[in-house]
Amino acid sequence: MRLLDRRPPAGGAPLSRAARLATSALARRWGLPEATNEVRVMRGVDVPMRDGTTLRADVYLPTGTGPHPTVLLRSPYGRGAGFAFPMTVPYAERGYAVVLQSVRGTFGSGGDFTPVVNEEHDGQDTVAWLREQEWFDGRLATLGPSYLGYTQWALALDPPPELKAMVLHIGPHDLAQAGMIDGAFQLTNLSIWTDLVAHQEKVGFLRGLVRLATAERRLAPYLGELPLQGLAERFGGNPAPWFDEWLAHPDLSDPYWDRYRATPAVHSSTVPTLLIGGWQDWFLEQTLYQYAALRDRGVDVGLTVGPWAHLGIDPAVTTPESLAWLNAHLPVDGASPAAPRPGRVRVYETGARTWRTMPDWPPATTDRTWYLATHGRLVDDAPAEPGVTTVHYDPMDPTPSVGGRVLAGSAGQRDNTELEARDDVVTFTTGPLRKPVELLGGARVQLAVESDNPYSDVFVRLCDVQPNGKSINITDRLVRLDPAPGEEPTAGERTVETTLPDTAHLFRAGHRIRLQVSGGAHPRYARNLGTGEPPGEATHGVPVRHRICSGGTQPSSVTLPAG
Repeated sequence: MRLLDRRPPAGGAPLSRAARLATSALARRWGLPEATNEVRVMRGVDVPMRDGTTLRADVYLPTGTGPHPTVLLRSPYGRGAGFAFPMTVPYAERGYAVVLQSVRGTFGSGGDFTPVVNEEHDGQDTVAWLREQEWFDGRLATLGPSYLGYTQWALALDPPPELKAMVLHIGPHDLAQAGMIDGAFQLTNLSIWTDLVAHQEKVGFLRGLVRLATAERRLAPYLGELPLQGLAERFGGNPAPWFDEWLAHPDLSDPYWDRYRATPAVHSSTVPTLLIGGWQDWFLEQTLYQYAALRDRGVDVGLTVGPWAHLGIDPAVTTPESLAWLNAHLPVDGASPAAPRPGRVRVYETGARTWRTMPDWPPATTDRTWYLATHGRLVDDAPAEPGVTTVHYDPMDPTPSVGGRVLAGSAGQRDNTELEARDDVVTFTTGPLRKPVELLGGARVQLAVESDNPYSDVFVRLCDVQPNGKSINITDRLVRLDPAPGEEPTAGERTVETTLPDTAHLFRAGHRIRLQVSGGAHPRYARNLGTGEPPGEATHGVPVRHRICSGGTQPSSVTLPAG
């Protein structure tokens, strides 16, 4: 199928009939407003940077009278039709000029690719180039998912006066934190992403999609190997030196990580911003952090959180909301103004399987607490008699990860029944609920734990047990128990207190609430080998045995902020 006519007229090539039919079908499926323009495309436009490097961009222009408000997307994932058209044509057809630029070192852009470190200056230089374009009306918005979200925060470190709106889908502002969630190397996510980037210019778009869909299975044998240093070389493809560098810097306070952060922008930007995230997304916590920081400073901010994992975000939700946000802050000449957003926050409540609109997040709630008890129970009152439940973890036969916030097709809510049957996983479960329980926010877990190895982790997960016995994961966190730098490593008793990532979920009547506890979740998190050695260098592991205390003077508990 030809997406562009072969002989472009001056000012770019029109979309082919096949492309117009495809985008029209998407518009109907996504419920978009009627298109107001045809679109022409200028391919491979050179954009100069301050150091003499040239970046490549494709420009999608409405055929109507210009100049136009402009939407900028800066991406490392190429400009092919499969990625580009859903992200560009719906906006260009409705009056926006759209610039899709390949970041430094990717898909024809000059220089070398190093994740995120060049995006601040390259973004500023791209805006300087925009100012010289006759089709640019002086009003700019930024848009895009994932890495394209980081490029937006990088530009917002010193926002140009033309920047009137930002629309971030599942996007981080801190790559360091994203790679070391809960203090542990995100082995699955960083491996799959590194493999994607290393091979994406060696394969076509469709083959790239197949590789991404099969990455979890393909890479699994490698992720069980030790040491982790050199892992990216075994994946093949173009060099990815950052992988070993990141492994060699496990301390997030290391100045090495400063160049991987655009966090100051979150605390200084006043640009109206729409944030779209997913309860099972890799970057969920960063999205919620961005929302809270902007809201607390009175910035015009909207938040939408769906049930999605990172690869499953729904364009039928995100595209109409993104267009409405742009129309509210960069209205196209002659277009009807967008209807006001019905509420600042819109979230999908799993369990209830419905969208909810509310003025803020998290909403007002009332705490409800259950206590861990012997025989795997969660009970309403703290047991008077103390009890102990033991769980072991062997890093050389690590407890596997199931579902959750991974960059894979197996992400999200999954049945944990087989996992919970393992002897290195313990569970604590309520009886069938007589009334529904609505979780709105971050559940809090407190565990009194005695461990025989000071270098160890505890993985805690909240599950919804259905009447048929399926145990579906809702939210989870890994807690690293290693001694702090300079602290003497000592095994023994400690109290683990943690708040699980926020979610919106309804536990229906007749369902049961379950707390799952284990010593790890591999390969989502690189395993804690129990030796205190650098994570990239260790080659063997030492087991740990945790004794979870319940009742008596040290009750362990789980508390839900209930709506």
